[in-house]
Amino acid sequence: MPEREALAPRADARVGIVLVSHSADVAASVAHLATALAGGGEVAPVRAAGGTPDGGIGTNADGITEAARAADEGAGVVLLADLGSAVLTVKTLLAEDELPPGSELLDAPFVEGAVAALVTASAGADRAAVAAAAREAYDYRKT
Repeated sequence: MPEREALAPRADARVGIVLVSHSADVAASVAHLATALAGGGEVAPVRAAGGTPDGGIGTNADGITEAARAADEGAGVVLLADLGSAVLTVKTLLAEDELPPGSELLDAPFVEGAVAALVTASAGADRAAVAAAAREAYDYRKT
């Protein structure tokens, strides 16, 4: 997966997170959950990009691009996607340089990865550490 290099971020810039789902409700709910679990204080920017422009189930390239730009503080943006065409849409946007510099699609579980990424980004970690935290969520055992 190609990673875009960001320009030097502001000293207080945090990594942004975009949650891409086929459902606006799912993306918004995961963003709400991750924000609530990130603890008190100021959290890193997190944006939901779910569903089609008419409110249906699907993905919306323009919505993903807008969400990534809104989440971008200059320290990079990580994107987590729920299912196949959401992943393909993000990959296409990355290949066509439609997302902010420093954008990266993560291979991570959607809910657990979102929480781990947001907690880590909110603590001020860089993009590599945020990505690693999200990916490590694959190792969370429930039994």
